[in-house]
Amino acid sequence: MSEFHWGHALLLFLALFALYSPIAALSSYLPLVEGYTPKEQRKLALGLFRNVTVLMLLALWVGEPLLELLGISTAALSATGGIALILAAVPMMTGSNAKPPPENGKPATSSPKAPWRSIVFTPLTFPLTFGGTTFGFFVAYRADVSGWKAGIAMTVAGLAYAAVTGITLYLAGHVVRRVSPNTAALLDRVAGILLTAIAVMLLASGGTRMVNDILTSL
Repeated sequence: MSEFHWGHALLLFLALFALYSPIAALSSYLPLVEGYTPKEQRKLALGLFRNVTVLMLLALWVGEPLLELLGISTAALSATGGIALILAAVPMMTGSNAKPPPENGKPATSSPKAPWRSIVFTPLTFPLTFGGTTFGFFVAYRADVSGWKAGIAMTVAGLAYAAVTGITLYLAGHVVRRVSPNTAALLDRVAGILLTAIAVMLLASGGTRMVNDILTSL
């Protein structure tokens, strides 16, 4: 392990920021936060910040031994995240979750949304915001340094990352309230395509690394 300096923490944050890409993440959040009240959207943002913080702390402080104990690799987490994301993204891409048009003479009715708590972990936290790759980033950067001071600095970087994710989701709530129904439907399709592409990449990347790990161990 190398001697720690604050540059490690800054590099960790910049790597996570680039991986997360707030603009792309905001567009993927739009169809998920649509239909919730401003209060519920704030709760979603706070819930995402809390979940990312907890997962970040687990990854930094007990990530490596925890994965070894459970026999789970970050590749497996990535592949699992890809499967979970496909299940949520394909209906958006195909439009099968779109609201039916109102009958003649009848006002449009909106389908009831699932409770906000039901989406705050899956898919908002996992795998959209914190997947196997993100977990692996924290474990790898922490393994490269030693000492409790390094752990604290890495934790500060992780909290900054968690704050970015919560703020991005909060802004998504503001954006989705200001678009027309037709624009929202179009954004649903675009986000569905984007999320499906991300899911395929996660599944392919995780699956490939799992196969490589198996071949290496032989």
